Amino acid sequence: MTQAPFATHDVLNQSPPFENVDLFAADAPLAAAVAANGGAAAAVDLSDFGKHWGSAAMAERGRAANENTPKLRLFDARGNRRDEVEFHPAYHELMAHSAHAGVHNSTWTADGKPTGGAAEVVRAAKFYIAAQVETGHLCPITMTRASVAALASQPDILAKTMPVIGTRAYDPSFAPWWTKRGMTLGMGMTEKQGGTDVRANMTRAERDGDAWRITGHKWFMSAPMCDAFLVLAQAKVGLSCFFMPRFAPDGTVNAIHFQRLKDKLGNRSNASSEVEFHGAYAELIGEEGKGIRTIIQMVQLTRQDCAIASAGLMRSGLAHALNHARHRSVFQKHLADQPLMQAVLSDMALHVEASIALVMRLCRAFDRAPTDVGEAAYMRLLTPAIKYWTCKSAPGFLYEAMECLGGNGYVEEGILARHYREAPVNAIWEGSGNVMCLDVLRALGREADAALAVLRALADETKGLPGAADTVASIGQSFRRPDSERVARLAVEKLALLAAAAALNQVSPGSAELFAATRLAERHAGMYGAVDLSDADQRALLARALP
Repeated sequence: MTQAPFATHDVLNQSPPFENVDLFAADAPLAAAVAANGGAAAAVDLSDFGKHWGSAAMAERGRAANENTPKLRLFDARGNRRDEVEFHPAYHELMAHSAHAGVHNSTWTADGKPTGGAAEVVRAAKFYIAAQVETGHLCPITMTRASVAALASQPDILAKTMPVIGTRAYDPSFAPWWTKRGMTLGMGMTEKQGGTDVRANMTRAERDGDAWRITGHKWFMSAPMCDAFLVLAQAKVGLSCFFMPRFAPDGTVNAIHFQRLKDKLGNRSNASSEVEFHGAYAELIGEEGKGIRTIIQMVQLTRQDCAIASAGLMRSGLAHALNHARHRSVFQKHLADQPLMQAVLSDMALHVEASIALVMRLCRAFDRAPTDVGEAAYMRLLTPAIKYWTCKSAPGFLYEAMECLGGNGYVEEGILARHYREAPVNAIWEGSGNVMCLDVLRALGREADAALAVLRALADETKGLPGAADTVASIGQSFRRPDSERVARLAVEKLALLAAAAALNQVSPGSAELFAATRLAERHAGMYGAVDLSDADQRALLARALP
């Protein structure tokens, strides 16, 4: 539709919106990484998903859900305590579309066992695509998916909840979970005095017949309108994990009293809460006193999704920057044809290509871990390393993408300002950078032989790549040092870079060569574009990034 001209000027030299795009077919590195890790048969399904989530309608839902943030409604009109969170309809539509595609449950069978095959890889591709459109709603999606791993420690509860978790329906009604078409689950671990140190938790759990009563607080609990939560509380023999539904078995609203919603930097479509439990009904999950061991099964999967979402955010930043640069003219040439901009965009494209290859390789390990000890070791050692590198890369990357658009990238009418605010949360939640490094050290300490086998495999997979041999030697030396914790960040970053080069080498050897030359053989400069790639290499990277 042609717009009427302004009285003072015509609107010219503006890039078109990046929408009504197949977010799968337009992403050659994603398609290649999915195929290389066993998911080629899902290409048609993923293309349908990519077209739907790449539509202007889904982009508008993402905008509306973030501009109309959740509201806490503590009481109804008659003064009854309700503790409900009210969302804009766009948020519920996003949740429904993700649930319909199985993003919250497709890695599990109807009885809560791993689906196998390439289920993790295919589901990750959908998660990565959805993250490019709206990331906040993916918080309850990922927690619902991950909760099944923890519920497996309590087969009777898993058996009764899985028929509702396992549906591809989203039911936002405020009602007991067992009456609903579908359900979501959240998590409550963090308390004011402890933060990451959940062993400092003071929330108490006391037996009440076959159930438990929980009294205490949580400083962060997401997402408060979920139908049930996995929470940590101190039982008689130690910290334990509990299943806490919004409604007690008699149908009354459980004694979960929200204090306020967090006013967060980003992630604004998603509600995060402070909460008190006043003798709230709960059921024990797993063994009493083994709460961390139980809930860590859930946390491992949410960490995986943090890495996937961060890769998706970076991919979206790159795509929007490229779309703009190819249409915007400056100094009589398109931005995309300016040598400095080509250097920046191609370097960013190389980073995204390596990131998606790496997270898909990790998802392959999750698929195969139940039956392959080598893949299980890869998963345990590299999940925290990959989360560390991928999630901490995203904020700086999104800033660079914004700068490619200039002032238009900084304003709220576009998506990049929202992406930039969203990016830090994945590095902070589910274990911050230092925690991830400590987890890598723990994995090395507990499974030294298995970890060494993983490092040897990475050495074989990167053999001949520039700087790979020296990187392997440096990683080994760093982890053997008596003060290994002091240098853990450097070692973990190198481990992630080596794993990225190995993963990319299985997908695109030419790109792996470039990645190793600029990230392993030499220290990558602090700014994107401060590398020397040939014109041909730049053109190839950008052509793969967006046709």
